Amino acid sequence: MTPVQTGELTREISVSAPPQTVFPYFVDPDRMVRWMGTEAELDARPGGAYRILVAGSHVAVGEYVEVDPPRRVVFTWGWEGEQMPVAPGASRVEVTLTPEGQGTRVVLVHSDLPDETVASHDHGWTHYMDRLAVAAAGGDAGPDEGPGAM
Repeated sequence: MTPVQTGELTREISVSAPPQTVFPYFVDPDRMVRWMGTEAELDARPGGAYRILVAGSHVAVGEYVEVDPPRRVVFTWGWEGEQMPVAPGASRVEVTLTPEGQGTRVVLVHSDLPDETVASHDHGWTHYMDRLAVAAAGGDAGPDEGPGAM
């Protein structure tokens, strides 16, 4: 069996809100679905479940590894379903929130992705991070129609 080559991606954005305002968008189900997902089941504690119905059609599954409000959240990530290229919990997402003037610098690093999935996840996270910037600053990002709806 050939080992799978893995890669990572990094997305950075500035949000016009302080870290204590942005952080709940990664741990609170009601806030999560304002920027990603149509349904979310989140148990924001180490070992707690991370499950999001993305764009009403795909389920992202993992568990929280680290929850350090309002600075950092880490969770595992994958997709439910036998045909999905990243199994539930097979990759890792690390989010760091740093004060930046009146706002927050959000750095998301998604690692342990099979190389052939890095580009599609990069496209997805770019889409969703743009939506996070709108929602966390108090705006309406609209319904989650997925990154292909752009």
